Amino acid sequence: MSHPSNQSREQVAAKETWNLAPLFESQKEFETLYTDLESKICLYEKFKNSLGQSFDQFLAGIEFNHVMGRNLEKMYTYAHLKNDEDKTGSQGDELFQRAMNLYTRISHAASFIVPEIQAIDKATLEKWQKKKECADYQFYLEKIIRKIPHTRNAEAEELLAMAKESLGAPGRIFGQLNNADLNFKTLEDENGKSTPLTHGNFTRFLSHDSRSVRKKAFDQYYRIYDRHKHTIGSALAASIQKDLFLAKARHFNTARQAALFQDNVSDKVYDSLVASVKSNLSPLYNYLNFRKKTLGLDELHIYDTYVPILRNQAFHMGYDEAVATCIEALSPLGEEYCKILEQGLTQGRWVDKYENKGKRSRAYSSGCYDSPPYILLNYDEHSINSLFTLIHETGHSMHSYYANHAQPYPSHDYTIFVAEVASTLNETLLGQFFLKKYETDPRMNAYILNREIDNIRATFFRQTMFAEFEDIIHHMAAQNKALTLETLTSTYKQLLTRYFGDTMVIDDALALECLRIPHFYSSFYVYKYATGLAASLDIAQRIQKKGQEAVDDYMTFLKSGGSMFPIDQLKIAGVDMESPDPVNSAIDHFKTRVEQLEKQWPSI
Repeated sequence: MSHPSNQSREQVAAKETWNLAPLFESQKEFETLYTDLESKICLYEKFKNSLGQSFDQFLAGIEFNHVMGRNLEKMYTYAHLKNDEDKTGSQGDELFQRAMNLYTRISHAASFIVPEIQAIDKATLEKWQKKKECADYQFYLEKIIRKIPHTRNAEAEELLAMAKESLGAPGRIFGQLNNADLNFKTLEDENGKSTPLTHGNFTRFLSHDSRSVRKKAFDQYYRIYDRHKHTIGSALAASIQKDLFLAKARHFNTARQAALFQDNVSDKVYDSLVASVKSNLSPLYNYLNFRKKTLGLDELHIYDTYVPILRNQAFHMGYDEAVATCIEALSPLGEEYCKILEQGLTQGRWVDKYENKGKRSRAYSSGCYDSPPYILLNYDEHSINSLFTLIHETGHSMHSYYANHAQPYPSHDYTIFVAEVASTLNETLLGQFFLKKYETDPRMNAYILNREIDNIRATFFRQTMFAEFEDIIHHMAAQNKALTLETLTSTYKQLLTRYFGDTMVIDDALALECLRIPHFYSSFYVYKYATGLAASLDIAQRIQKKGQEAVDDYMTFLKSGGSMFPIDQLKIAGVDMESPDPVNSAIDHFKTRVEQLEKQWPSI
């Protein structure tokens, strides 16, 4: 069945789209809630400067703010989903802007609540926290109390709040330059067809069968960054100085400590990840040498690491078959999990399935406490990546489903640290399912192995290298060393040489890669991709070995939502990220997969 990408939103059949009625049955319902919330913003004033006067006032203020927040999330979710259906239409954009404006106004009105709670005598606050009326707010209050040593007096807090927009300037400047102003021009393929080169299709060009096209894309892409390298280098250096300033202002010893504090993650988790990966790079070297050999290359460049080593592997799977495949692959997680998911992906209309004109690109899972978990897809039935994207997003969605049904509103929302665990576990289970299904088909088996290996290389090894780079440059800045363009790029090139060894030629332009990573403006974030994958691989192995016991532990983990710190949540699932074992196990898993691929290759 054809699903043309150039059809308008109005032409898309309702059954192929998500059903937003659980949020709002009509625009009128949205407007009614909007007006109601807007009218209640002034009610924050009756709680101002009074939260410490009595327990009743304290509880009433917290409850009022959470009710407002819950309704606000419902409105924001609806607005951003409608906006992403068609980015060319003004109606969705207007809806989204209004929701964001209301969000800003309510956030500003509520900004006094946390500082006032922290100003309450600690003994009194801890006494109130233990009252049964605060049962749903236990962890919410625990996090607020924990931040007291890093909260300044009212005058300093006001200054920090006033400086927030200015301190965010480096990231905004990079974002504007990177997303709006950089023009990568058009790229001509081997057939003479010209296509605009963009962030969105850069990786696709690097996956092209023609090496000349891959090299041309790489050179052209980085040539534009080279022209703006001084500006971007200055923006990145300024962002790092911002991190140092905020860490000192909040009484943290380092910027990394400040970043890890939010999730209560110790330094040893970060250090153990980097140390374990750095001392176990030989499996990565072996794979890259194998890739170079199978591609028949005298030397390997970064633009040779994205193309599948098996060319022209045909794949076709319609959406309905993809859903059935996902359900079968996820059967180890139990009948209940699969039944809920299948209902959501089919009759429940959780998914906006296909591309249409103006629809947001790529994919995500979204939703709020009072809605189903929604999935935006641009499903391509000729791409195996679309299938893996679907099962990845179902991991997020089922995590949200279980958390929302098991937790009260104040503790339902899980952290980024654990978010990628559920999604990558689902991908791992799909990979295992395919390897068993195609065990007598050497070519398809090798194709799946190659895909998993490259995914681990990108998500685990590469993100760890990014994490080490962030740590080094923040440390240099803390020692009052100048972060010049030369310092940034030479530091990054040294890491490239370390992580790739002598398996690959490090082109000079590749040193500019450190200037194009948006996550570096949200400091010490990328390591979570690596730890998340390591945790999910560990859970997958545990499910294979222990069966239902491990599944039960995993379900408890999903249901914990945001009711505790992420390291403690993962321990429920049987994973201790404060130990080097999960990271070392992930490296061993990668090594095993490479060996399987090498063993399989002669029979293809």
